[in-house]
Amino acid sequence: MLRITLTKGLVGKRDDQKKVVRALGLRKFNSSVLHADSPTIRGMVNKVHHLVTVVEEKEAAAPAKSAKKAK
Repeated sequence: MLRITLTKGLVGKRDDQKKVVRALGLRKFNSSVLHADSPTIRGMVNKVHHLVTVVEEKEAAAPAKSAKKAK
């Protein structure tokens, strides 16, 4: 699994780079997504490598859900 984090803003960047960032699922500065490691994702990351940071993770566990209290 790859954790991809948007570390630079998109203001002034080319349209193709903005589209790749959106296609990766990154919306705002400092947002992160998890993707399976594949050649397609690696190619997209390579195109915007100066805007994102990538961390390889072992199989990620599902995020813990907080229990809501009944009213």
